Parts: sequence; C-alpha cells; structure tokens
Amino acid sequence: MTTTRTLVVVSHHRPDSRTAHVAELVAERLRAAEHEIDVLDLRSEGFDPRMTLEDEPDWTDRDKAYSVQVQQHMERILAADLLVVVFPIYWQSTPALLKGWIDRVWNYGFAYGRSDPRLAGKRVLWVGLAGATAEDPIVAPMADLLEAQLSEGIAYYCGFAKSAVAVLPDAEDQPQSVDELGNLVVGEAPAGEELASQHRAFDRRVLAAVDEFAA
Repeated sequence: MTTTRTLVVVSHHRPDSRTAHVAELVAERLRAAEHEIDVLDLRSEGFDPRMTLEDEPDWTDRDKAYSVQVQQHMERILAADLLVVVFPIYWQSTPALLKGWIDRVWNYGFAYGRSDPRLAGKRVLWVGLAGATAEDPIVAPMADLLEAQLSEGIAYYCGFAKSAVAVLPDAEDQPQSVDELGNLVVGEAPAGEELASQHRAFDRRVLAAVDEFAA
C-alpha cells in the first residue's frame, strides 16, 4: 500500500486560533489514516507574504532560481500528494499571509507555465473558516466565490487533478449576522457544556469534510 504524503498548510497570525486547532485536527485525522504528514505553519515559520525582486517571475525564464525560502516551500509541495490548506475567510477571500504564499511560491515555471505541469495529479482541499452563521445567506455565494478563486482560478490553472473548497460557518463562539441596515450583530457566546458541544459539532464538520475529500 502506497503512503499518501500530505502537506497541511495553516495560515493564521495566532497560534491559539480556531484555525490552528483545525489544522492540528486535520493532521491528526490524516495521520491516523496512515498519511505521512508535513505541517507548514506560515506564521511560525516566519514566511513573508510580500513579493520580492528575487521571487518576481521572469516571463523569459521559466527555470529561474527563486529565493532559498521559496525553493524550500516548492520542494515541500512537490513532495506531497495531497494539500490541505486551512485559513480564516477574510472579505470572502484568503488572508494576506496565504495569498502571499501563493503569489511567491506557486510561481511561474513551478506551478504554471509548462506544458507538463509539475503539480499535475496532486489534490488540494481548501478549508475556510467563516464567522457567519450557517443560516446567513452570504454563506452560499461565499462558497461559490472561493471555489471560483481557488479551485478554478488557481488549482485548475496549476494542473491539480482535484480541488475543492470546504466553507465552515459558525467558526466563532459568538454568532454573527448582518441586519437589514447592514449592521453587524454579534450574539452572546454559550458557556460550559453548551459551548463544548458547539466546539465538538464544529470539529465533526471539519473531519467530515476531510474524510469525504481524502477518501
């Protein structure tokens, strides 16, 4: 039996965030399923999302040698069969940290720009945590937008065999909604066993999304 090599990428500025917890949960789940796991925490590894001259694509040279840091990240992607990217959803998109990682690492000559894509055959699951409640009408169009951005605009363009976005609403303890006047309404967070039950239910949804994709 061939071992699946999985790169779990986490993008959040706080190590104690729900995003970091979800990434750890995903890694544990796939490790239990005998995946070989590499966890890439962009914050703790000090990744700079800002584009540099060293990593700017050269359209005349698809074999350009990029910075040492970027090349190390490229090698970790190449070593993986499956990527699971975990991030909070900001403005119906990714955080700047994750977007900058894609800009600098998924670069010309590596992720795209070849008739025989180097990332062909790989799979990627994008796990986005949303503060909106499941009943919020924004959730469905948010999922459609992220699917278009990440699966169609990036993964397909880079030759991935399969890409999907799992949008997980209710990622905040306090329910959030927008009223008819456009005001953000933040409700009271539950406490005690009710809060613990809410967390367990959220974790189950995470694992269900991962299990379905990785099967």
